[in-house]
Amino acid sequence: MVFRIEVTPHDVMASRFAISPLIVTKHALWILSGRREAGEWRAWIARMREPYERLLLTHPGLVPMVALFRERRYNADFPAPPPTGVNTPFEAEIAAVRATPVARAHAEITRNLEGAPRLPRPVMDVLFSPEVVRLFAEALSAIWQEIVSPAWPRFHAILERDVVQRAGRLATYGWGAALDDLNPRVRWRPDGVIEVLSRGADETHRLDGRGLLFMPTVFPTGIGSYLEAHWPYAISYPARGTGVPPETPDGLAGLIGRTRTRLLLELATPATTTQLVSLLELSLGTVGGHISALRRAGLVTGSRTGRGVLYHRTALGDSLVSPSELRS
Repeated sequence: MVFRIEVTPHDVMASRFAISPLIVTKHALWILSGRREAGEWRAWIARMREPYERLLLTHPGLVPMVALFRERRYNADFPAPPPTGVNTPFEAEIAAVRATPVARAHAEITRNLEGAPRLPRPVMDVLFSPEVVRLFAEALSAIWQEIVSPAWPRFHAILERDVVQRAGRLATYGWGAALDDLNPRVRWRPDGVIEVLSRGADETHRLDGRGLLFMPTVFPTGIGSYLEAHWPYAISYPARGTGVPPETPDGLAGLIGRTRTRLLLELATPATTTQLVSLLELSLGTVGGHISALRRAGLVTGSRTGRGVLYHRTALGDSLVSPSELRS
């Protein structure tokens, strides 16, 4: 099955990208609960297992929320609605969750459960209680505060780097370039249609000039979609460059040093100095010094974007990291 999103030339200008700490928090919950594989985040998830299990005992909304998770099926939208801004803080997002009318929450939960095996009575009692919105909001707040927030500087750097690169590709080259490598389930058709493979019924939606909201996440969660009339049309997708630090080749590290090798590997995707500070957990002065040295050696170059500089590897830098490219 396929759902299709029909776009117009006006939708390129209206489309935008947003970083949502709430949606990343919900995706972390998918991984923590074992509903999706952790992939390269296995070590981080293992460290978070103990606080997650503790929160399961203290927040009665967590187990019922996880019980609603269904792979490539409709999942209730109200626990993690699309953000209204590019960098909406978690507090503003969770306030929007708390404002959800209970009747709408119950309607979304009913739709979520269609075709699913019946859940245990205690779980159903929470899902259809008058307190379900409050309980879900408190559970998400606890996951954010205890688990996601401490890692947010690195997460944010990963997401911001993806947004800068992909938004530039959309504005400069159009839909095909922006959707390239987004996910194997997503395909751009030259006749102005985005196709996404789905297990649901075939559906067609029109943007009609409203544009599409792109929301990257750090976790390997596949493609998520918001295609309801009361939300902005939006899709979430795994950002590029997520996961554990890339393995440092010993030979190259011996030649230019381990930190400069890490910088070259991270710059497979362009990044600013500030983003590299968060990604590598080094000081601004240390990163700046190494970047300067790599630029003098012709391995890295930079291009100004607004008030900052976006650094990326040169062809020589690519060849140093991947020696096979020298022979091609």
